[in-house]
Amino acid sequence: MPTASEPTLRCYMHMQALDDLPEFSATPLQSIHDAGYDGVQFKISPPRELIDEALRLGLGVCGSGRVNQPSDAETVASEAKISGLECLTLHVGWGMESNEEAAALIAAVLDASAKYSVPLYPETHRATIFQDPWRTLQFLARFPTLEFNGDFSHWYTGTEMVYGGFENKLEFIRPVLDRISFLHGRIGNPGCMQVNIGDGRSEDRPYVSHFRALWTESFAGFLRRNPVSGTFCFTPELLSPAIYYARTFEGREESDRWQQSLLLIRIAKECFQEAKRRCLQEGPPGRQA
Repeated sequence: MPTASEPTLRCYMHMQALDDLPEFSATPLQSIHDAGYDGVQFKISPPRELIDEALRLGLGVCGSGRVNQPSDAETVASEAKISGLECLTLHVGWGMESNEEAAALIAAVLDASAKYSVPLYPETHRATIFQDPWRTLQFLARFPTLEFNGDFSHWYTGTEMVYGGFENKLEFIRPVLDRISFLHGRIGNPGCMQVNIGDGRSEDRPYVSHFRALWTESFAGFLRRNPVSGTFCFTPELLSPAIYYARTFEGREESDRWQQSLLLIRIAKECFQEAKRRCLQEGPPGRQA
């Protein structure tokens, strides 16, 4: 991603989030650009003409993929390098692997990332080896250089983070929050992993405040690791009811995913500024303010 004189937040749109939306008056990439996004996330491997169109519009480009076998890691990293993608978020494994099988997948991802100089960020996602917080922490202790894409609705709903106390869970996963370098923007509640958040006011929907906390702590961890420069990518990923993400009522989607995505960006920018304020109060690493 582009270098900067200070850590920056860049907001991308995941192309899959456009599935089943009404037709745009311009091309989807032009509409993404016109809405103020900094870039776009493709599923690997995107057609060359789409990458070229995005680049012509001044949009950054990154991708997403899956690693089922150790050899897949080199394949996706190589494809990303050839395509000029800045980074990849990855679904790694199916969650049924033994610890040693999972470790082999993680090692392959880290090796491929280093070999091709492409950041590879495993996702905190269902049906992967990082589907639950406890096991993720064990792997992080074994592979401390891991950096993640925080797709936290999978944990928030899938492991019901409010049951047993959200603050307890937040503190428990702090080592993971300190290693987040990419976020998929989606907010869920304890029973559904993608819901309408209205205008985003936490007092109306307390789970919004929980995601604000998750995102702010993730940003703060990134800023502590990258106090001088670095780019963090936040990507709304509100997905279609066709794959059972967006809820429908009487045949209509619960909310306008396009507008809700813009709201998620607004919230993310507020959280990033809050994280910067906290880190400034803390002072330089290793010194109390």
